[in-house]
Amino acid sequence: MSQLNQAHFGFTKLLVQDLEASAKFYTEVCGLTELARVDAEIASRPISEIMFNPTGAGAAMFVLLSFTDTGNKGGHSVIVGFQTEDIAAFVQRAVDAGGSIVDPVKDNPDHGVRVGFVSDPEGNLIEVVQVLEQLEIYKH
Repeated sequence: MSQLNQAHFGFTKLLVQDLEASAKFYTEVCGLTELARVDAEIASRPISEIMFNPTGAGAAMFVLLSFTDTGNKGGHSVIVGFQTEDIAAFVQRAVDAGGSIVDPVKDNPDHGVRVGFVSDPEGNLIEVVQVLEQLEIYKH
């Protein structure tokens, strides 16, 4: 087996301006729990980051990262995706926590899901998916 075949997706880092406000948003809306905080450097620039526990067995880790030497430009630096059993409740929690609806929830019967897009208070896009039927693509 080649080294390339041994790689797997492990985490997403979302660049944000206000680390604490973003952590509060993702904790309240997605139920994430903090794993650790790190102050370090990337390319000789100081950073602070908050790592969150994976939400399930084999799930990837979500990390919020802020460069502390200059203002960050949050918003649309990455799209993060969350799967939920109650998409309406997730969207409402996002709005209640200071986010906004970008694209309302729509059924996508070809993929057996309902999908909507919200944004966090800094404008970062969040794709929210509710599986309606267990299609082959979701059987991992």
